[in-house]
Amino acid sequence: MGALALAALGLSGGTVQANPQPGQLNLTPGVTTYSNVPYLLNNVALGVCVVIGILVFGAMFIAMFRFRKSRGAVAEKWSHNTTIEIIWTAIPIIILISLAWLATNGLRQFADTTGAQMTVKVTGYQWKWRYDYVDYQGKPISHVGFMSKLDDQSNATRQLNSGLDPYAVKVGDENTYLLNVDHPLVVPVDTKIRFVITADDVIHSWFVPALGWKMDAIPGVINAAWTNIEQPGVYRGQCAELCGQDHGFMPIVVKAVSKADFAKWLADQQKPAAPAPAATTPAPAQATAQVAPPHAAQG
Repeated sequence: MGALALAALGLSGGTVQANPQPGQLNLTPGVTTYSNVPYLLNNVALGVCVVIGILVFGAMFIAMFRFRKSRGAVAEKWSHNTTIEIIWTAIPIIILISLAWLATNGLRQFADTTGAQMTVKVTGYQWKWRYDYVDYQGKPISHVGFMSKLDDQSNATRQLNSGLDPYAVKVGDENTYLLNVDHPLVVPVDTKIRFVITADDVIHSWFVPALGWKMDAIPGVINAAWTNIEQPGVYRGQCAELCGQDHGFMPIVVKAVSKADFAKWLADQQKPAAPAPAATTPAPAQATAQVAPPHAAQG
């Protein structure tokens, strides 16, 4: 029993379990300055529901078994009790106001993208993502963007009758079948990052559980969200909107690195591409005239 409790605590309480794990029952606490808000709200609401369930079903079962007719119970004749009615009206109102305040405060924090130190544009396509880096620390970023799609190993494995083992698709010791990409989104830690999210074809939804939120990507609409990742690491997610036949093959990978490592990565991305070597065309072959030997003068 103790081992079971420790396992549950490890699954639900540690930031090392930022990515969802097999058998996990609770939300992930996440790794951002905001992710604790939905985590706390979920736990508070669940606790309220459990307490209400115990009280209501407890009273119901006590009434059914202790005060049943076969035991000689006789129903009371009164129909109103002002004190009880005030109590069971006031308590739910207090609970609802408390939950509404927590939820509204959480939404207010989530909607506040002011003071962002970086902006990334996310565009959903069937069935891949495009990331464009817009600015960083007040400076615009030019020509840094790329498509991010399912990695080749997962893509080959998922093909019908491929004969490949999904459990063999790994990065280190982590099974990454359908959860890895060819180009992850690289971002710095301890940086407030604003995401502007849209789509080019149908509705998608950008969702990385460790960040604590998801946001729909809608054609013709730009939605905004933000994050501030506190711990370096690789955090995985998937499209959370049914967007077509390959919806299940549209993963998201966010790689959070230190600010120094991000600056190096960004500088490498901004380096102009080396010019292609000039094609050396062979010099045209010179035509050689065939001159007939002069005939000897006949005497």
